[in-house]
Order: sequence, then C-alpha cells, then structure tokens
Amino acid sequence: MTAVPVRTARPVAPTDDRRWRVVESRMRRLGNRPEALIEALHSAQEAFGYIDDDALRFIGESLAIPPSKVFGVVTFYHHFTLKPLGEHACVVCTGTACYINGAREILSAIKAELGVKPHETTADGKLSLLTARCLGACSLAPVAVVDGEVQGRVVPREFVARLEQL
Repeated sequence: MTAVPVRTARPVAPTDDRRWRVVESRMRRLGNRPEALIEALHSAQEAFGYIDDDALRFIGESLAIPPSKVFGVVTFYHHFTLKPLGEHACVVCTGTACYINGAREILSAIKAELGVKPHETTADGKLSLLTARCLGACSLAPVAVVDGEVQGRVVPREFVARLEQL
C-alpha cells in the first residue's frame, strides 16, 4: 500500500509577485496533483523566464513532490532553464541531420567568436546559447532558432556575424 502525503497547510508563494497567481491557478486547475508538474513548470518558466530554487521548492510543495524529482524533471527536459536567459536566445539543433551537416562547426564558431558555450550566456548578457536534440526541420539542416525565428542551412561564419549584430 502506497502512502499518500498529507498536506497540513497550503504552501505560500515565495514572493507576493502577481505572476505566482498564474502558476498557482494552473496547479489548482489541474487539481494540485503530481501529474500537474510539467504544466506547473511551464507556467513558472513562462511567467518568470526561468525556474529558480524558490520555484522548484514551491511547485514541489504545492504538488506534494520531493524536490529531487522536481529538479530531475527540470534538468531532463531541455525546454526548462535554471538561470535567466540573455536578451536574445539562440538554439542550435544537435539532432542527427543537423549534427552531420555542421551543428558542431556552428557551436565551435560561436564559442570562438562570442566566447559562449552551450547553456551559457555571454558576459554582457546579450545572448544565451542553447541546444536541442531535434527541432524537426531536418530538411533544412543544420538549423538554429534565434529569438523564435527558425534559420535553416546555417553557415557558421555568416550565422555568427548575424548573432554579433543582435
């Protein structure tokens, strides 16, 4: 028989920021059950731009999920980020088609010219570099997404020059 956690008090949002109401509302709509975890995390990321320790703790307590499991889900899915992103976001696809067609060279050129590695942000806070396993645009490989705009058949030097202009 599996023990069901008993909640003695409703967890309190980390701050009085109005955005927490959106997160709480989404969890409440889904019954404040563990199955609402990914939706709650999406809600927090949409509201705040990233998921910090306070958000991890609050969501876990609200849904009666251990912090280790919440952290495991956040770090498993590449969509979630634990740090604030830069002013601009660049996602380079590292799926098979993109990798074979030059994703590694794109990442190397970005590191050489802008000094940033995947899952980091430039020192000036202008650009965050992320990777994705597959963006589903294999016929355009290699592919990158800059601020939500898909760019196909990316040529490393030209692409870095465009990033420098952001």
